[in-house]
Amino acid sequence: MPISRITIGTPGEASHPDTLKAGLSEFISTFIFVFAGEGSGMAYSKLTYDAPNTPSGLVAASLSHAFALFVAVSIGANISGGHVNPAVTFAAFIGGNISFLSAIVYWIGQLVGSVVACLLLQYVTGGMETAAFGLSTDVTIGNALVLEIVMTFGLVYTVYATAVDPKKGNIGIIAPLAIGLIVGANILVGGAFDGASMNPAVCFGPAVVSGTWKHHWIYWVGPFIGAAIAALIYDNIFIDEHAQLPVTDY
Repeated sequence: MPISRITIGTPGEASHPDTLKAGLSEFISTFIFVFAGEGSGMAYSKLTYDAPNTPSGLVAASLSHAFALFVAVSIGANISGGHVNPAVTFAAFIGGNISFLSAIVYWIGQLVGSVVACLLLQYVTGGMETAAFGLSTDVTIGNALVLEIVMTFGLVYTVYATAVDPKKGNIGIIAPLAIGLIVGANILVGGAFDGASMNPAVCFGPAVVSGTWKHHWIYWVGPFIGAAIAALIYDNIFIDEHAQLPVTDY
């Protein structure tokens, strides 16, 4: 049972050089991901003179996020595991693969990386707005919450199947590629309804810089619930409970 493997960690763990390096890696990876993903949306707005969202814009957002996440996960895999997402870190904690104190270091790195990326985007674009996530017309809070739960479930289940499962063997770049592709596919599904976040850090940076916090909680609660469900299902059903998992296996 993964619940039995959950640990808080020791006080010295959060300040251990390896943990701090992992936090820095998460900062860099999340910075790269948000800069490319959020920046592509800003570039689209500039090219279309702030035109309403179109199918081509949705496809562009899907591709930019898929490509950027593939890279962000790949470059962090050997240092922090390449979480690039507080919900993925939460799933790792639920599965007993990372302690709570280490998870806090990861979360700080991810959130700060997102804020710095958005601040730099605002500067290099001459003051363009880093648009916060929000609900489309006729999309209720309940609709968006369930959508974020389902999309994040698919993302974290993919992470577990391709990166965490000790039976996966050596699959090279397949894990970051699959993770990037499921995020891109989910954006095609949910982008027109609630922005398709699946990642609290992706929402946090734009919210801080723009000062827009309406419905922001959805983009934390939904992904954390979806991540926990995926971790519990995969770990309890498909991973041998006697297998020894490393602290960060992805």
